[in-house]
Amino acid sequence: MPADPAALRMALAEGIRAADPTLDSEWRDAVAAIPRELFLGTAAFRPTGTGWEPVHRAGVGEDEWLRMVYSDRTWVTQVQEKEAADATGPVSGSPTSSATLPSLVVRTAQVAELRPGQKVLEVGTGTGYSTAVLCHRLGAGNVVSIEYDSVLAASAAAHLNEAGYGPTLAVGDGLKGCKEHADYDAIVATCSVRSIPHSWFWQLNDGGTITTTISGWMLAAGMIHLVLDDEGTAHGRFTGDTITYMLARPHERPPSPSFFRLDGDARRTRLDPGLLEDWAGRFVAQLAAPSAELVTTSSGIILRDVATGSQAWTEPEGEGWTVHQHGPLHLWDQVEQALLLWRDAGAPDLTEFGMTATPFEQTVWIGSPEGPNWRLPV
Repeated sequence: MPADPAALRMALAEGIRAADPTLDSEWRDAVAAIPRELFLGTAAFRPTGTGWEPVHRAGVGEDEWLRMVYSDRTWVTQVQEKEAADATGPVSGSPTSSATLPSLVVRTAQVAELRPGQKVLEVGTGTGYSTAVLCHRLGAGNVVSIEYDSVLAASAAAHLNEAGYGPTLAVGDGLKGCKEHADYDAIVATCSVRSIPHSWFWQLNDGGTITTTISGWMLAAGMIHLVLDDEGTAHGRFTGDTITYMLARPHERPPSPSFFRLDGDARRTRLDPGLLEDWAGRFVAQLAAPSAELVTTSSGIILRDVATGSQAWTEPEGEGWTVHQHGPLHLWDQVEQALLLWRDAGAPDLTEFGMTATPFEQTVWIGSPEGPNWRLPV
C-alpha cells in the first residue's frame, strides 16, 4: 500500500506529543499540517561513519523517501556548503545545513512561549520548515526569518511559497539580527551560539525574549529562554534538553591542525575525566575553557585550546589518571576546578543552571547568580 503523506504527518505529530505530553496541541497541529517533504527537496545526507552519503529521492523510491521524511530525525542537507542534491557520492566535512528533527523545532517554539500576535524573528531559515511551523501558529505576517546562505534562502522561499506561507524573509548574518524589520517581541534561533549577540538585545521590544541554545567548541549545549527586563538585562534558566542545533557559522571552530601529544607538566587528576561524558559535566568544562575543544579517545580525553595551542591529555595510571598539560593555559586545571564546583553543588543537570546577560557581559551560573558562575566569551 503506498505511503500516505497525511497519515505519516499525523503519526509523526502524535508520536511527538506522546513523547512530550506537555507539548501544546497547537504545535502538534502544525506538525500534522505541514508537508515536510516539500522542505527536504530531492536529497539528503546520512552519516556513513567516515563521512556523508547522499540519499536521493528518486533512488530510494517515493514510499521509502516519505518514511524517511516523516521520521523524527534531523536530515543533513548540506555539507561544507555542498548540497545533497548535487552530490554523486560520499563526501567528508562538517554539516552546514540540515532539516532539524520536528520534535526539536516545536520544543524550541514551546520553550519560547510564543503566542499569536507576537512579532518573531527567526535566526536561521534553513530549509524553511521551522519557519512554516511558526507561520502556522502565529500567522505569516508576524514572522520574520533571516538566513545567512543566499542559496538556502532562495530554496526556503520557494518551499514556503509552495506550502502556502508568506513570511518576511531576509538574507544576511542573523547574528546581527534583522534591523530593517525590528523591533521584535521574540527572537528564536535555529542555530547555537557561544554567547548572545549584542544586536539581539537592541532589536527587542521591552519585555522581549530570546530563545536559543548556548553551545561551544566542546559541543555541549543548553537551551535557554531569556526575558529582557526594564534595565536591558536578560534573565533565564536552562531547560534539561540534551539536544542542540548546529553552531552559527561565525561561531564555529576554526580548522584544527594535526594533533601531537606533548608531555608538559604531569600530575595525578583529582577527578575522573569520564565526568566529561556527562552532558552537564561537559557543559561546565566548556564554560571553564571556552576556547578549547574536546576529543575523547579509548585511553582518555584530549583538550586543545584553539587560541593558544595549549593542550591537556589524560591517561590511566593504576586506579586513577594522570594528566599532561602543555602551553600557557593549564586546561585541565581550569576544567577540574569547575567540575569540583559543580560536584560540590550536587552535580545538577542543566535545569539548575541559569544565565544573566547584557550585550557586554554574560554569565552562566548554578543555583542563583550568587552561586558558581562563569563568563561567556562575549
